[in-house]
Amino acid sequence: MRAIQITEFGGPEVLREAELPEPVAGPGQLLIQVDSAGINYADTHTVENSYLSRSSLPMVPGAEVVGRTPDGRRVVALLSDNGGYAAKAVAHEQLAHDVPDTVTDAQALALVVQGITAWHLLRTSARLAAGETVVVHAAAGGTGSLAVQLAKAYGAGRVIATASTKDKRELALELGADTAIDADPEGLKDRLVEANGGRKVDIVLEMTGGPVFDASLAALAPFGRLVTYGMASRVAATPISAAQLMGRSRSVVGFWLAHCLARPGMYREPMAELLAMVADGRLKPQVGGVYPLAEAARAHQDLRGRQTVGKLVLDVSR
Repeated sequence: MRAIQITEFGGPEVLREAELPEPVAGPGQLLIQVDSAGINYADTHTVENSYLSRSSLPMVPGAEVVGRTPDGRRVVALLSDNGGYAAKAVAHEQLAHDVPDTVTDAQALALVVQGITAWHLLRTSARLAAGETVVVHAAAGGTGSLAVQLAKAYGAGRVIATASTKDKRELALELGADTAIDADPEGLKDRLVEANGGRKVDIVLEMTGGPVFDASLAALAPFGRLVTYGMASRVAATPISAAQLMGRSRSVVGFWLAHCLARPGMYREPMAELLAMVADGRLKPQVGGVYPLAEAARAHQDLRGRQTVGKLVLDVSR
């Protein structure tokens, strides 16, 4: 079968097309004929072996697919062991969800990792209360564009989006953000406070790391929560002492979707809600680009270069 395989760790250049044996489904698993595969920023870390979990070689990247089961069901699935950038993939049955006819492949793929992450950032980690101010960094990205919409749907009093370009900030406003500001770390803390009417903010969803993390923490109000779920800058934040948190009654909460996989309800229940919201138009995933399977390296290059918005998808039929 056609697949994208890596045999060495590195950047986009190590993603190469290959012919590989088809995977075999074991007990409790489904074999899926893949139509489309999703691309996540975490995939770029997996490919260079810089993610929270270690990668092993050789490997077919990709954690999410949409396709058909042998009995004809159209499903979207989260893959616990990668393997998505391929013509066929194997998923655990509990991590596969039937897709409504009114939901496109790309929309479904936007929910598997990024949508469920946004759901848990707001509901599980930040515990958003009605009326609170939420800052969404990278608000035009896959997770950010969904988090903006969900924060408004779940009762946020004010949503402040950050993004690196004017076009991305305009998209965030179209999706429901109350205001959108430049993501440049220089002066970011002051811009966040100004965007909230001179008051510090209640919740920050942060996936950049480095100085963006530092500025976000400084912008938190007492009892504010900063939820960190990535390190896209590949730069570590300044270490935090207990006194810094106690002195301002602030919280820093980490989130990694992998911890939800051992608790099926933490995946299936949010997925069902999100699919229903997309099906009836309450949630609009943004599709930033569809690439042929053979151009997976270009997709990674564009993603790392911050040239994209929303969800990126591989068309496995091309």
